[in-house]
Amino acid sequence: MDTLFIWLGTISVATFVLSLLLLPWLVARIPSNYFTRPRHAHRWQVLLQPRAIVRNLLGLPVLLAGIAMLVLPGQGLVTMMIGLSIMMFPGKFELEKWVVTRNGVLKAVNWIRQRSQHPPIDAP
Repeated sequence: MDTLFIWLGTISVATFVLSLLLLPWLVARIPSNYFTRPRHAHRWQVLLQPRAIVRNLLGLPVLLAGIAMLVLPGQGLVTMMIGLSIMMFPGKFELEKWVVTRNGVLKAVNWIRQRSQHPPIDAP
């Protein structure tokens, strides 16, 4: 049982450090017009494409780990967002837009982008 807690603690610390290192890089890669450019609607058939299947199989464990980290030590919300960003599913853009319109999220994202000398993201 002690070994399990040691592994959970190690994974939590590694995820925390990795999220701190990757978050600014990932935020800087978002195009500034990501929420304002026209886009085509995804249909449920997208889930049957091999690329979507692979991305969803990679993103699902990350998403589940993030959900577990809501009650375990670790960066649960950050890990969940990374898992969602890996995945491809209908409604993903609306979910991302909902998250970025929460109080302070767009401001924090644009602060990170300003520090890395990228233009701010246009508000949805």
